[in-house]
Amino acid sequence: MLDFFVNSAWAAPAQQEPGFASFLPLIILFAVFYFLLIRPQLKQAKQHKQLVAGLAKGDEIATNGGLLGKIKEVGDNFIIVEIAKDTEVKIQKQAVATVMPKGTLKTL
Repeated sequence: MLDFFVNSAWAAPAQQEPGFASFLPLIILFAVFYFLLIRPQLKQAKQHKQLVAGLAKGDEIATNGGLLGKIKEVGDNFIIVEIAKDTEVKIQKQAVATVMPKGTLKTL
């Protein structure tokens, strides 16, 4: 009587897929992630590392925190930046976001 209301469930026959075809969607997904996420991030990190390595006394910089100033002294891990007349701060080199064109501070 129960078979009248509910159809019996039968297992589907097992299908044999080749080994490579089952991994193909995973490989495609990894390739998309690599070209859209990983590769651009590595490229940006490399550019920032070059920017930090090229910092020199007299460069005008902007930090990640929004400070704009002129480099007075460069150390191994820290730089001293003059943000106003007779006002200097010590910041990490990694906190430098960009090097501004010469004369930027005079126009502000």
